[in-house]
Amino acid sequence: MKKHIFRSILIVAVSVLVLCSAVMMSIMYRSLVEEQREQLKNKLAIVANGVEEGGIDWLENLTVKGYRMTLVSSEGVVLFDSEADSATMENHLERKEIADALQSGSGESERISSTMIEKTFYQAKRLENGNILRISFTRNSILSVLLRMLTPVLVILVAAIMLSAFLANRIAKRTITSLNTLDLEHPLNNNTYDELSPLLLRIAHQQRQIESQRSELNKKRDEFSLITQSMNEGLVLLNDKGVIVSINPAARHVFRTDASSIGKDFFVVERSSEIRGVMKTAADSGHGQVKLRRAGRRYEINASRIDFNNEAVGTAILVFDVTEKALLEQQRREFTANVSHELKTPLQSIMGRAELIENGLAKPGDISHFVNCIRTEAARLLVLIEDIIHLSQLDEGGELPWENVDLYQVAKETLDVLQDAATDKKVRLLLTGTPVSLNGVRGLLGEIIYNLCDNAIKYNNEGGLVEVSVSGDENKAIIRVKDTGIGIPTEHQKRVFERFYRVDKSHSKETGGTGLGLSIVKHATLLHNGKIEMNSKVGQGTVITVTLPK
Repeated sequence: MKKHIFRSILIVAVSVLVLCSAVMMSIMYRSLVEEQREQLKNKLAIVANGVEEGGIDWLENLTVKGYRMTLVSSEGVVLFDSEADSATMENHLERKEIADALQSGSGESERISSTMIEKTFYQAKRLENGNILRISFTRNSILSVLLRMLTPVLVILVAAIMLSAFLANRIAKRTITSLNTLDLEHPLNNNTYDELSPLLLRIAHQQRQIESQRSELNKKRDEFSLITQSMNEGLVLLNDKGVIVSINPAARHVFRTDASSIGKDFFVVERSSEIRGVMKTAADSGHGQVKLRRAGRRYEINASRIDFNNEAVGTAILVFDVTEKALLEQQRREFTANVSHELKTPLQSIMGRAELIENGLAKPGDISHFVNCIRTEAARLLVLIEDIIHLSQLDEGGELPWENVDLYQVAKETLDVLQDAATDKKVRLLLTGTPVSLNGVRGLLGEIIYNLCDNAIKYNNEGGLVEVSVSGDENKAIIRVKDTGIGIPTEHQKRVFERFYRVDKSHSKETGGTGLGLSIVKHATLLHNGKIEMNSKVGQGTVITVTLPK
């Protein structure tokens, strides 16, 4: 830019200098010529008067330096010439100034020499006797003047060019310095040339637009980051080269990496063949899916190609934790199988004995026993169906009647219901604690206490004890059921709350258990946002503690 400014200023300066010099020389030359013409005319008038009075003799004795005198007859014959022999001169009748003087009394002309160096001016006047007096002078032409002035003009031109170059360089440097020192961050605060004001105003306007767009982009980026950071699903965004552009915490956990992976090739971070396969499928068909096991959990990986204007610009990878879903699916299958088995067993027993009675194959003494067995199995089947329906209702999470419940009173009523079963088993029931009120579902709270105490009675030793205590503070209520029964082996304690799970299936059959009681306790407790703790030792008994927020 500096060179362009310097060159432009220099060209303008030199052009103006040359043009001004030419115009001035032309004006001066014309002024000089006009002045000399006027002088020539005056001298012609003076000489003409002298010739009129003194004749040709007077003319011959006249000496005028720088001027040429010629006397021509009316026939064009040269009678006298101050610089040449008149006898050898040609006829001048065709000369323009002579012809004009013969016709109108005066005439003038100018002629340039063949070398273009000199220019001669002629003035002619007709005398009273009919002769023509001509006076002329020769001067250098403008070309000659220019040639003579070439050296000083060149010197002046060179000096002017050097001065112009110096000034142009100085101006260009000052201009560039002024431009380079502009504060573009605050364009309206600059004190510079007025001509730059429109540019600075435009820059300020564009800066406001850019700042507004930047703020909007930052806002959207923060929103996107906030959303992805809080997602439970993993999200990885790759560019068209497979380089990680964004990866949220959930995805970093699955792929065992950190935020430093941004900017790295994804296959450097994750090298598994399953991921490579799903990425290739996504690149070829637009979408790929694969399931992955990692760190004891199950994940579903979905990869989708991102297209823009029919061109692949990146890949989006979504990671879903399907561990709970897979577990629920497994539990559903196990539940279905267990329900089928639990329903089939009593039904087979009922149908078998009923067929024996129907076909008359049963002895008269066995009929009463068979009928009793059918009634027992039917009752067991009814209890099983009721428990299954109850669990289904808990799973569906329908509307339930929440109210303020005195937990101590519920425990007392429940133990009254179980007193006969405890007496038959020769087990003593004991209730301790104080009234504790909480907001809950009375029926479900009763189910929790009933099932815990029912199990404690069934799996207790003859002459044993079941102690129920109710306590609490400002924030929570605690139900503790302690028995002196057979206890639960350590390896089974984590699974006793699963549906249809039994520690000793033969013993459970004898006691009439369905395997759903503790599962109902678990669901009812979770519905109240509570938690269950178990402490059991084989041969010493079991303590189950249920803590419920008020």
